[in-house]
Amino acid sequence: MSEDIKNMVREKYAAIANQPKDQNQSSCCGATGCCDSTGVYNIMADDYTQLEGYNPDADLGLGCGLPTEFAKIKNGDIVIDLGSGAGNDAFVARKLTGESGKVIGIDFTEPMIQRARENAEKLGLNNVEFRQGDIEDMPVTANKADVIVSNCVLNLVPNKHKVFSEVYRVLKPGGHFSISDIVLEGELPSKWKEVAELYAGCVSGAIQKSEYLGIIEEAGFTNITLQKDKTIHIPDEILADYLSAEEIAEYKKGTVRISSITVYAEKPAKDDRNCCEPGSGCC
Repeated sequence: MSEDIKNMVREKYAAIANQPKDQNQSSCCGATGCCDSTGVYNIMADDYTQLEGYNPDADLGLGCGLPTEFAKIKNGDIVIDLGSGAGNDAFVARKLTGESGKVIGIDFTEPMIQRARENAEKLGLNNVEFRQGDIEDMPVTANKADVIVSNCVLNLVPNKHKVFSEVYRVLKPGGHFSISDIVLEGELPSKWKEVAELYAGCVSGAIQKSEYLGIIEEAGFTNITLQKDKTIHIPDEILADYLSAEEIAEYKKGTVRISSITVYAEKPAKDDRNCCEPGSGCC
């Protein structure tokens, strides 16, 4: 089942890599791509245009926060961007690391990697690298990164425990992450969990906020901090693609809250776990 979900997400985001931004923004994280251009809703994404390093060619409108804004990236840092897409967060991070730093973007969708590399070449950036790989098994050595960022990606990954274990392994002792993601409070209608489009569009793959924060704590991180928490309101026009009018009314009366959170956490400076390389089974 896990591989089925990964293949579905890979196919959807391969298609999205070649769509214009306005089409991506017309649904949850750009997954459905079916709405006409007059009905565009920027549901999840925050506005990057005021951030230094922003490049419109790399902005596919797929995010749900501004993790780089909160990530405390310093000049000379090594930064890893999980689910780097066309390079949007990586290029903003590169502005903060400067020429003495390095940014590594990881994405498991080949067309996204290709688009990101083309964007980096256009910008003439020789210290931004994009690697194709699975963030559950990162193609990065242990204790490599000062900072890890990610924007609306982990909700698409079936094994979130494994991802945060990998984040812990790859961060240097004393390093930290800032990750934006979609989480839930209360139970979604069961019908949503069965809809592939919504899974690839962020919502059905989201888990409870308390569980999400618990996974981070279990992975060994400290100083876990919610840097941002905003409610996501999905327009009726999009809900109607999946739910009947009665189901929409019932959903709105309920106690379900879909939110975008940005979480900060640190790997302890003294790391006793001896995390090793991908595929070894430790950590």
